[in-house]
Order: sequence, then C-alpha cells, then structure tokens
Amino acid sequence: MPQIVIENLFNLRINSTSVHRKVIEIIHENGIDWMHACGKKGRCTTCKIILTSGEENLSSPTKAELEFFRQGRLKPGERLACQAELPSGEIVVRVDKFNKFPHVHYSE
Repeated sequence: MPQIVIENLFNLRINSTSVHRKVIEIIHENGIDWMHACGKKGRCTTCKIILTSGEENLSSPTKAELEFFRQGRLKPGERLACQAELPSGEIVVRVDKFNKFPHVHYSE
C-alpha cells in the first residue's frame, strides 16, 4: 500500500488504497493543502517535494521534470508532486520553505 510521510507536517502519514496515483492527488484527497500554481500540469515547480527517503518507490522522472533538472530548477532528491507517481511503498518528503502556505502550521 502506498504511504506518504510529510516530515515537516508533524510526520503526517497518509495511506492510499489507490496505486499508480500522482503524489499530489494522494495528498489532496486526504485534505492537505499543497501548492500547485500551474494546476498540476508540470509547468512550474511550486508542488516540489523534497525526498528524504523512498525515491526508489516513485515512477521515473517525466520529461517535464528532466527539463527542470536540466535548468537547475530541480535538484537531486527533488521531484514534482504533480508528475511523480507512487505505485507502492513509502516515501518520506518535506515541503520546501519557498512552497509553504502561510495558513498551514508546519513543524519546522
């Protein structure tokens, strides 16, 4: 079963019964606000996740992500939540300081 742990949201654990879903879809379906300025289309980096562990449990980077890596807008260990699928296993992520919402209380 796919699981997402968000470290700087007090180690919030999200379990999903769905497989091969985009990370951002799983997060939003569980009532958690996560930034996505381009409407989840892979055209910006506002939905970026910083992976602490579990990168091997995600789908391969998409064409959009590879372009952002090439441009230096994504670094190793970062993915777009709107592009990365979580087929199974667990990922541990963080919200980047530049992508935090002012109305959400973060643990760090």
